[in-house]
Amino acid sequence: MIKKHIPNSITCCNLISGCIATACAFSGNHEMALVWIIIGAVFDFFDGMSARLLHVSSPIGKELDSLADDVTFGVAPATIVFSELSVIDYPSSLEFLRGILPYFAFIMAAFSALRLAKFNLDERQTTSFIGLPTPANALFWGSLIVGASDLIEATSWSLPIMMVMICVSSWLMVSEIPMFALKFKQWGWKGNEVRYGFILFSLILLILFRITAFAMIIACYFIVSVYLDLKKSPKNK
Repeated sequence: MIKKHIPNSITCCNLISGCIATACAFSGNHEMALVWIIIGAVFDFFDGMSARLLHVSSPIGKELDSLADDVTFGVAPATIVFSELSVIDYPSSLEFLRGILPYFAFIMAAFSALRLAKFNLDERQTTSFIGLPTPANALFWGSLIVGASDLIEATSWSLPIMMVMICVSSWLMVSEIPMFALKFKQWGWKGNEVRYGFILFSLILLILFRITAFAMIIACYFIVSVYLDLKKSPKNK
């Protein structure tokens, strides 16, 4: 049956998008790298949807999906950061490490793989996420570097800040912090207030700030998720 191969074919399109994004990032074309990450995210959305609609979910599809996601949302954004760390201004005392420090970015690819492996085994993440999703991390880094590269490259303190941010984002992906998901069980307003409100807010940011908005949206996503978790805690009941 042809239909059983449709979801996996879409997943492979996600994987190919990630490979192209990685190639663009290595050549310093961060804008196109981000575009291909976004294209990969679209394929990632539709592969799962098609599998559910066609009732053809399979163990191999789940494994292939994680592999594709690590390339598109792990390796590709890490390569964007690697490329940026190779050209930013270094403090004179650290200039001799210019050929080494950029490789630190690939820690994110490793943590992305770890997060995806945890997600596959964690039965708590059926309707929400625990830890920062890899697509969110990828969009944050891609849009930040594309939208603020001039500022990043013009200041010597960008290096230590980016190194710390790499560590923080890597930790967030495997953390136990609950994150809400944009998954709709039904399309009514009740029960989806946060989702619809966040989507509307995101659209406004995209209109106002364009590419850079993705970094703002992901930062807001994290803040809202933490707020909702604190609101649900027993101390606030």
